[in-house]
Amino acid sequence: MTTVVEELLQNKILVVGLLSWFVAQVLKTIIYAIVNHRIDFHRLCGDGGMPSGHSATVTGVATTTGLMCGFGSPLFAIACILAIVVMHDAMGVRRETGKQAVMINEMISIFNDMGNAKIAPEEKLKEFVGHTPFQVSMGFLLGLIVALVYCNLV
Repeated sequence: MTTVVEELLQNKILVVGLLSWFVAQVLKTIIYAIVNHRIDFHRLCGDGGMPSGHSATVTGVATTTGLMCGFGSPLFAIACILAIVVMHDAMGVRRETGKQAVMINEMISIFNDMGNAKIAPEEKLKEFVGHTPFQVSMGFLLGLIVALVYCNLV
């Protein structure tokens, strides 16, 4: 009798999606450390940054779905549309949210300097939430590579 864990580990689409996300998050942490000359382990689970973990995940899922079910299948169509929506959102709404957070945090800092702030500095808004088109493109490429390598090796 197959256990649930064994079934999950045999699901290539799920495994490639999770593996793509994990590789992206590790790379994101390494790149952040190189650029900022400090290690921030919060980047392992954080949003934003290079490469896009969201893009890597949905691209890995869509590519593996296409390889396993056929690129003309309804399942691939669903995975592909989902990937497009996620990547568009990462570059659009989520990126703008990050830009707004930077501006609001700067305003709070100015108010703090003036002594008029009602918000504590430790309540800063999260600024790493979206991605540039380049970060999304690199996430896409990473997800594609992970899917192709995994599906050809396993």
